[in-house]
Amino acid sequence: VQLQASGGGLVQPGGSLTLSCAASGFTSEHYRIGWFRQAPGKEREGVSCISVSGDTTKYANSVKGRFTISRDNAKNTVNLQMDGLKVEDTAVYYCAIPTYTCSLWFRAGSSYSSRGQGTLVTVSS
Repeated sequence: VQLQASGGGLVQPGGSLTLSCAASGFTSEHYRIGWFRQAPGKEREGVSCISVSGDTTKYANSVKGRFTISRDNAKNTVNLQMDGLKVEDTAVYYCAIPTYTCSLWFRAGSSYSSRGQGTLVTVSS
């Protein structure tokens, strides 16, 4: 089971980025997938989660209304569309397989069974 996040970069406040989580060695549509981020000196923060069916999506309050998680089963990826980016969104973003359902994941400290290398998102003017 391998996950690889990509799509990070430098963007101005108010800008957009789309992160992609590519799965290898397994079919991502059979797993719920979560995104979390970690900024320097800060704790891990769950950002978003999508259920196996894709019917359930959850977001941290800090990104609700700005970020959208979705599946692209044809490409075996899960994407995170990030709009209206703020300086405080700056962090390394990781995709992972949550150990809890999406409904519980944020309260469970965003724990995971597997994650890939992260991708750095920097929001700065």
